[in-house]
Amino acid sequence: MSEYCTIAVAKSIRDYQAFRISPNDTNRLAIVFDPETADRSLAVCVEIFDIGGKTPPNRHNMAVEMFFVLKGKGAAYCDGKVVKIEAGDSLLVPPTGIHEIWNTGNDRLYLLCIMVPNEDFIELIRRGMPVELDEEDWQVLRRSEARVPAISY
Repeated sequence: MSEYCTIAVAKSIRDYQAFRISPNDTNRLAIVFDPETADRSLAVCVEIFDIGGKTPPNRHNMAVEMFFVLKGKGAAYCDGKVVKIEAGDSLLVPPTGIHEIWNTGNDRLYLLCIMVPNEDFIELIRRGMPVELDEEDWQVLRRSEARVPAISY
């Protein structure tokens, strides 16, 4: 058993800070957990893509990046392969994989993004422009519009 123990951290969605990395970006990132809060080298964000929005091609030297689609439809490219993604799908991008994601739907695309280790991703986000989340964003983050039917076995 480890002698090192951390206290569980709980955050309200009202604590999330959102940014555009560059002024002309068509996606925003709402930071959920960062290395300082989690006391671990990780980045957890909700990435929000406007209609037609996309990330620029990017890669990480050491980090594994996982995306879980919360709402919407899109496509993901990684090292020459393209896959369609929609709500409920997951995508795992290995270190050094050149990747990009774009919104192909008629509504915003929302992705939960987890990167381990952080590899300065949170710092890059925070150097961007602070932005406000709107009511549509809050609804998705609260999952107030999601009504998941009960599954009977």
